[in-house]
Amino acid sequence: MFSVLFKLRWFFKKYWKRYTFAIIALIIVSIIDLVPPKLVGIAIDEIQFNTLTVERLIELLLIYSGLLIVSYCISYLWDYTLFSGAMIMEKTMRTRLMNHFLRMTPTFFGKNRTGDLMARATNDLKALTMTAGFGILTLVDSTIFMLMIIAVMGVTISWPLTFAALIPLPVMALIMNRYGQVIHKRFTEAQESFGEMNNQVLESIRGVRVIRAFVQEKNDEASFNEMTEDVYDKNIQVAKVDALFEPTIKVLVGLSYTIGLGYGANLVFKNQITLGEMVSFNVYLGMLIWPMFAVGELINVLQRGNASLDRVQSTLNYKPDVVNPAPSISLDKPGEIVFHDLSFQYPETKTYSLKNIDLVVKQGETIGIVGKTGAGKTTFFRQLLREYPGTEGRLKMNGIPIENLSLDQTRAWIGYVPQDQVLFSKTVRENIQFGKPGATDEEIYRVLELAHLLEDMKHLPDGLDTKLGESGVTLSGGQKQRISIARAFVMSPEILLLDDAMSAVDGKTEAEILNHLRRERKGKTTFIAAHRLSAVTHADQILVLDGGSIVEQGIHEELAQNGGWYQSQYEHQQLKDRGRGR
Repeated sequence: MFSVLFKLRWFFKKYWKRYTFAIIALIIVSIIDLVPPKLVGIAIDEIQFNTLTVERLIELLLIYSGLLIVSYCISYLWDYTLFSGAMIMEKTMRTRLMNHFLRMTPTFFGKNRTGDLMARATNDLKALTMTAGFGILTLVDSTIFMLMIIAVMGVTISWPLTFAALIPLPVMALIMNRYGQVIHKRFTEAQESFGEMNNQVLESIRGVRVIRAFVQEKNDEASFNEMTEDVYDKNIQVAKVDALFEPTIKVLVGLSYTIGLGYGANLVFKNQITLGEMVSFNVYLGMLIWPMFAVGELINVLQRGNASLDRVQSTLNYKPDVVNPAPSISLDKPGEIVFHDLSFQYPETKTYSLKNIDLVVKQGETIGIVGKTGAGKTTFFRQLLREYPGTEGRLKMNGIPIENLSLDQTRAWIGYVPQDQVLFSKTVRENIQFGKPGATDEEIYRVLELAHLLEDMKHLPDGLDTKLGESGVTLSGGQKQRISIARAFVMSPEILLLDDAMSAVDGKTEAEILNHLRRERKGKTTFIAAHRLSAVTHADQILVLDGGSIVEQGIHEELAQNGGWYQSQYEHQQLKDRGRGR
């Protein structure tokens, strides 16, 4: 149960001053809270023996009032210090998770669904916050405060009466431990179910157009209802055990009260304790109720925190598939890029997606990559982006193996426009500035012109300040692609990767963009993957991929006459374009 605190020792060690102050303040308040019951007992005894004067009563009331004020002030300090520390824990863990997500490669996201990762970054971190805040409070109250009350009861009143009243405590400890084990198991299952539901919601929102197009709203709703019912059932199972804590403790506390009253009254009749001490004892016994409850709450909170920490830690323990070399070699510019007998297969697959790729790309060249769907065009780009480990052969920049260069450096050289455009739910300006933070409006308008998007901007309600919906849902496919191209243009990368980035624009717009591309990219390397061959006719080299291998290679004029796939595809597309022209 306490293993969660041991696992979080790095945090408590870092913020030990904060937690030491909070715990000491909490203990001081606990000591102060032990005095008033004794004052009540003294007052009752003085009333019983007719020794209470007005001056003595005022003195007792002033002491009582002073203790209340001091207790209030110190309570504020420990409360603020302790629970703000818990929020620091949540912030620290969330930052760790986010940094970890950003370092992960596609393999990680293939094994972990987005909804479950979100659950770990929200619900599980909330449980950890409870552990670092309320958990520490209940730990102190269920141990130190309880022992202090027991000590005061025994030392100042009667040890036999104290031990008799505490007989139910061992029973409670056994029962609470059993409840805690069940809570841990059921809470883990509930959190996993919540992650599944999160994933279902994300998929439904992302695919809402497809769901509507196929008239699957009712089926999706039914599926979601089943998912929420499962989350509800598993949380109910947690709540059922959680609900047992309070009545169990009440029964055991009631038993302590019964013993205390019965045996205490007997001691009063025997003049072994006074009536005032008897009253004080019962007040202390009442004060003992919260520490007893705190035992249950402590087990509950720690078990939830332990389950959540295990889930979060399993994510953080996942090692990046691609790591920075130590030490790394520094380069000013990528220069010549050489693929030498390069082969690659995705993790957990048995076939090669790229086979024996040999290619020399000089700085400033434009390389066209074409082929059937699934030929390996995107996989080719991923070698430059270094998204996966396990590459065979060599990929060098300026004669240096790419794995000897730092990830930050190689990726800083690359501007990437993927097949599936990723736009953020921000303004057009902010989406483009993602490529170059702080880009001026003048720079933005210039790249919009290069991406042939200026005319479209006139039809957006707020121009550059127009907010895009989720993943750019308010834009057409062609507009999404051109904003993505503008975002890559604005960073003026040394290497530009266009992965079928103009498939959604018409031929005329594509020609305009390509003209701008040729003019702006002089001296810089560009890779263009496309299904429409008109996008690569100007390239210095064109690769035709089939099954991950280069089956044709050359310039457009050569490939258009050698009788291979490129020629047949080019002629087919030309006839298709002429047919549209008619």
